Amino acid sequence: MSDTAVRPRKPSVRRLPVTGTLRLNSPAEIWFKPALSVVVASAAPNLLLYAMDRLDLVMYTMAGSLCALYGHNLPYARRAHTVVRVVLGMVAGLAVALLAASATDSTAVLITVGALLAAVQKSFCDASRIGPPGNLIFTFVTSAALFAPQQPGQIPGHLALALAAGAFSWLVTAGPALWRREGPERRATARALDAAAAYAAEPGPRTRHAAVAAVHAAWQSLLAAGRPTPVRQELERLVVHAERTLAGTTADARCPVPGPGQLGAWAAATRARGPVPNPPPAPGAVGHLFGIDAERAGRRTRRGRREARRALLRALAPGSPVLPIALRTLIGCALAGYASSALGVGHPYWAIVTAASVYQSNVTLTWSRAVQRTVGNLVGVLVLAAVIPVARIGPLALILCVLAFNFAAEALITRNYWLGSVAVTPMALLVMEFADTHPAGGLIADRALDTLVGAAVGLLVAIAVPNRRAGGRVEQALTATAEARGRAEDLIADPDSDALSLDLARRRLTSSLVELRDAGDIAAGEWWQRALPEEEMLAAEHAGHRTLAATAQRRGRSIPPPENGAV
Repeated sequence: MSDTAVRPRKPSVRRLPVTGTLRLNSPAEIWFKPALSVVVASAAPNLLLYAMDRLDLVMYTMAGSLCALYGHNLPYARRAHTVVRVVLGMVAGLAVALLAASATDSTAVLITVGALLAAVQKSFCDASRIGPPGNLIFTFVTSAALFAPQQPGQIPGHLALALAAGAFSWLVTAGPALWRREGPERRATARALDAAAAYAAEPGPRTRHAAVAAVHAAWQSLLAAGRPTPVRQELERLVVHAERTLAGTTADARCPVPGPGQLGAWAAATRARGPVPNPPPAPGAVGHLFGIDAERAGRRTRRGRREARRALLRALAPGSPVLPIALRTLIGCALAGYASSALGVGHPYWAIVTAASVYQSNVTLTWSRAVQRTVGNLVGVLVLAAVIPVARIGPLALILCVLAFNFAAEALITRNYWLGSVAVTPMALLVMEFADTHPAGGLIADRALDTLVGAAVGLLVAIAVPNRRAGGRVEQALTATAEARGRAEDLIADPDSDALSLDLARRRLTSSLVELRDAGDIAAGEWWQRALPEEEMLAAEHAGHRTLAATAQRRGRSIPPPENGAV
């Protein structure tokens, strides 16, 4: 059956899932990279402080070390800039927290500052789409710093420690570019080929959307990768073949569309360390490789950078769908902290971090994260009870335990968030041991209570504070998709249209289709809103995919295939 013969999706049902929330997934493709990076970035400062007998300063170096968790899916050129911004953002948030801690002892004021910081961090991470681990690491560091004893004269030194550790994290995350500089682009291209192979083997709306999203991500990776090396040019040709699979037809029988087996073989070779496959050019895949060189150059101009800044500002402007989630974060973190303090818990920032961790893009996902966080933390405190005697053997044993849990957290969290939380919880509690020893029973009881308070309050606030802009985001995505499709169809109909304009329009249409599906999925899991335009969304997706197929055929006709055009 054709993938266009799809029944309209049922109207969104406001149900909270129970089964599947704790189900384990397959590990992420590069789970070991952030795990190893954070261990290396943490081990060096920790061991240096151990040699200086100043392990009480670990909290400040850890702020910079945790920056090594970011950017691992990005090309190295983009990763270098991203991690710099992460480090600066981390140090800025830490500075605000330390200034507040030195200025007041009022728990209520500190909780308010922590909630404000959590909301700002959530807004910027969502608007910039910085990716995992998102805002949570920022909130964890700044919330803990708010409740650490602080004198004004100590602040410059503590910030310098965080900045130095952040600089070392930058070296750790950017260093692999010296021996495998196209690694992230290769993985993105391999994922696009695998997704295209899955669609070719089993055509349908689910596999088509996954393939379109993967191809779009591959193009974005290549656009952000820097100058076009020979390897990147081969990767671009492979992505073109993945796109041709989505089109389903070709303008010339001498260059047939590759099948699932061929696409899978290319994906495996691309992901490996050997040479990138060298497929023959697809029809039209010569010259500027569909305008990607020109688009890449345009992004590096002053105008391109200005447009990127404007896009970020629009994502934070009034009316943005980011702001309702930030409002939930502000209210939920504040109420969770106040409730924890009222119950007499000695570490109310744990409740703030728990509340911040549960807020996802809609209520349904927030519910799932609250369940995962609660289960993971409660199991985690049991793990701490078993491990803390070993950690207290000596300072070196404590360092090794923290590093082991750091690695385990990143190794397990891609399987399911709750499993990663099992390792995060003892790691966060053991960090407190660097400054002072606390009764184990009190630590475990406080963390368990704060987990329950933070998760419950966070979920209640997510339900009580509506996000009516989720439906508005769908309407905006529909408008953007219609405009992108209209532009592409005008260029297809114009015999004088140039290839660069056509392919830029094609990439914009692909991006709008990905955004439309994402907006629909987010809105479908949100409460307190009007019914979604399901039929209109379905029609827009089908029309957009037909236009994408037409651009592939128009492109293939524009430049004859090579004489040896067999794929």
